[in-house]
Amino acid sequence: MTASENERAELEPEVGASSGGAPEFRPYHHPAAGWGAAMSVSKVLLRERAFLDGPRAIVRMNHENGGFDCPGCAWPDDMKGLHLDICENGIKHVTWEMTPKRAGREFFAAHTVTELAAWSDFALENEGRLTEPMVYDAATDHYVPITWPDAFELIGRSLRELESPNQASFYTSGRLGNEATFLYQLMARELGTNNLPDCSNMCHEASGRALTASLGTGKGTVDLKDWEETDALFIMGVNAASNAPRMLTALQKAYRRGAQIVHVNPLVEAAATRTIVPHDVVDMALFHTTKTSTLNLQPRIGGDLAFLRGIAKAVFERAESDPKALDREFIERHTAGFEEYRALCEGTPWEELERQSGLTRAQILDAARVYCEADRSIFSWCLGVTQHEHGVDTVREIVNVLLLRGNLGREGAGPSPVRGHSNVQGNRTCGIDHRPSEAFIERLGAVCGFEPPRVHGMDTVRTIEAMRRGDVKVFIGMGGNFALAAPDTPYTYEALENCELTVHVSTKLNRSHIVHGRQALILPCLGRTEKDHQKAGVQATSVEDSMSMVHLSVGMKRPASPQLLSEPAIVAGIARAALPESPTRWEWYVEDYDRIRDTMAQVLDGFEDFNRRVRLPLGFRIKQPARELVFLTPSGRAEFSAAPLPDVVPAPGTLALGTMRSHDQWNTTIYSDNDRYRGIKNLRTLVFMNREDMAERGLGEFDPVDITSFARDGSTRSLAGYLAVPYNIPPGSAAGYMPEMNVLCAIGDFSAQSDQPIMKHVKVTITKAP
Repeated sequence: MTASENERAELEPEVGASSGGAPEFRPYHHPAAGWGAAMSVSKVLLRERAFLDGPRAIVRMNHENGGFDCPGCAWPDDMKGLHLDICENGIKHVTWEMTPKRAGREFFAAHTVTELAAWSDFALENEGRLTEPMVYDAATDHYVPITWPDAFELIGRSLRELESPNQASFYTSGRLGNEATFLYQLMARELGTNNLPDCSNMCHEASGRALTASLGTGKGTVDLKDWEETDALFIMGVNAASNAPRMLTALQKAYRRGAQIVHVNPLVEAAATRTIVPHDVVDMALFHTTKTSTLNLQPRIGGDLAFLRGIAKAVFERAESDPKALDREFIERHTAGFEEYRALCEGTPWEELERQSGLTRAQILDAARVYCEADRSIFSWCLGVTQHEHGVDTVREIVNVLLLRGNLGREGAGPSPVRGHSNVQGNRTCGIDHRPSEAFIERLGAVCGFEPPRVHGMDTVRTIEAMRRGDVKVFIGMGGNFALAAPDTPYTYEALENCELTVHVSTKLNRSHIVHGRQALILPCLGRTEKDHQKAGVQATSVEDSMSMVHLSVGMKRPASPQLLSEPAIVAGIARAALPESPTRWEWYVEDYDRIRDTMAQVLDGFEDFNRRVRLPLGFRIKQPARELVFLTPSGRAEFSAAPLPDVVPAPGTLALGTMRSHDQWNTTIYSDNDRYRGIKNLRTLVFMNREDMAERGLGEFDPVDITSFARDGSTRSLAGYLAVPYNIPPGSAAGYMPEMNVLCAIGDFSAQSDQPIMKHVKVTITKAP
């Protein structure tokens, strides 16, 4: 096959909404990124008419000298200050924000909310940037303009009139910068509530709880330099080419220097095959591909814990003849619970590990051999690991495996969760936590001069339940698209509609504005790419990436409308209206964000001397005690866990279904009905199935099917008329796109360990549609 033939499919990238053509499925056999990404970027720039701003954004995004942070994923910036540290999906996200289209008062005057409810989610966002505050007018069923002071007063009055501050809930999406995050949680706690749900409650809550239990820190311990020095990478439950595309550069470098790369995922995604990194000019010119994997393993959905337990069992067996297989000195000096864990592993038969993982003993031993022969190993994971009933146990099992060989506290080794949304980790660091620690509450109260609430608040699921019961009457969402991101879509809609007031701070129109409370506000804010002018001049905001690096982000272009406010300014306006007697100098903070950072430096661990350190090249890294082998656990050691092996094998006639994103999608923002890396065109209402499972049900390619899920409480939920697509996925497993399939995950089907909705392990039946 010639180079041009090899790349041919990449020259037909997805751009824009569905063409309306017939669904197509052609398995993708080409490298991730490369010319397909380059062509996609070119067409995106053309579609959004970003002829000048687009190229400017490409050279300013993720750049240390006055650049802005990509509003997409949380992958860290290149440690050497690479000038073009960008990716296809980041450029899609930025140009989507920089669109010249506007959804102003004329648009809202022309369309009732009832009419807009029938529009697709793509069509809603495609109307462009919001330009001024809007309030819902029930008499006309239209959103109409409202001034900022009147909007703040409406919110403030609604909050002041509540019988209890716990009747309000303050949601945060990952895009919110650290300074606005700090002010937001301060406002909520001055009001008297810890009702601070966030998107982490639906994605990496399991990681934080597991790492805290095992190591005493809720974050990973590695940085990008460790990725460059490790001998073995284990990538679990990650679709990197779509969800963290800049990881491809790290995988390319790792393969070229001889590192082993093991991908563990029910689907073999494009990032687990080979790549051409677009900023490698020579590779692009010569169509030169680099492998991004040395071993691909496809466990059944939910089989990761059994796979990891198998690696541990293999390590113990190898240690019988090879004493170096275990790092006994590390285990004795730094861990607790080892003997109990050893007994658990040795007592688990291989037959059960094979059955639960969906892998053969030989496959697990292949991975164990890679692990034992590597001096330094990193385990990295994403939602494919966490969004399960036993997500906490699985992440703790990752730590167990790392501890066996002392893969902690040294370069090139450790746990590395992949956070999917820019600054979602920073939100938690800066106080968005419905279960704050006593130490944080004490420090916040002492520095800010008030008595914060101690009682834990509500997370995402419990907020939805409380809204539906009528116990939460005011819902404020900072960014995101809550109505679509949450589970059990009809239930979530009912919950939002039952509120007295819903407020959404957004850049574009989305479903959460259409599914609203009895009163509703849309508050338009600046985007990450836009200049933030305040009294002290143009302001910078800070963000934290997946590996605990904190750096500044400065917008580059004129705001989409003169009526847009920054997120800190919006929070301050709400706070002043809701807390007229507050001693906090909200307006003073907004004049100069350095003032916010000075207060944050006194409250937050690791933020000392914040204003100076964040202005260093590449910013600074928050210290992780576990990296220094300091474990803030009850025992003062890293703690092995001894969780029982869950039974994840589907009952006869049922399948385990996991929801996921397409390549042409970012969270709930859908750019088109295509999914290039999975070979799909013009289709989102599909279900990927194993060919044997399809044959058992008498299904052929694109046959319409009905999907029914079964909740713990015995209730069912259904999707009708989806199309079956044969795919390389283990028997008993199926997959499809969120947010469409969120309807299948019942509000009560959340993990008892993490409280996360179990969106990656929904029990379903799939039958041929009549």
